[in-house]
Amino acid sequence: MESEASNRSRHDIESEASNRRRHDMESEASNRRRHERISAHLPVRISTIDPETDPWTGKPFFRSSREWAANVSRGGVFVRTDEPLLPGQRVLVEVDLPGGQAVEAVGRVAWIRRVLHGELAGSEAGAGLQFIGARGEELGLLEGFVAQRTGREVAA
Repeated sequence: MESEASNRSRHDIESEASNRRRHDMESEASNRRRHERISAHLPVRISTIDPETDPWTGKPFFRSSREWAANVSRGGVFVRTDEPLLPGQRVLVEVDLPGGQAVEAVGRVAWIRRVLHGELAGSEAGAGLQFIGARGEELGLLEGFVAQRTGREVAA
């Protein structure tokens, strides 16, 4: 009986600590952001740039998947995904904007969030992708989309 009570207490303590860490990480990330971020449900294609090695065959392969963005800014995108991406991994990111325009950029996996069943209620599994290389015109399209959604003007 005592063991059961201490297990529940340990679980509660670990859960509270996990929630505090998540809140601290989100606060730190929002303080570091240089670009306005908006919620947006947009189709995104992600392709790895550097090959991985198949553990069974030893052959190189690349990952490619179609996912959905949860939010976007001129500096990056949060993509809902269960793909096993790793922080620091380089990826090609293609974000489809409304009206048929697309933004293509080289990105870096800045962070990942894996969510296990029953863990971090309300959280979505995914990856934060930072844009590290793109043509200015394409980033301008993305900035224009964000500005239009927030009702502000794009700086010239």
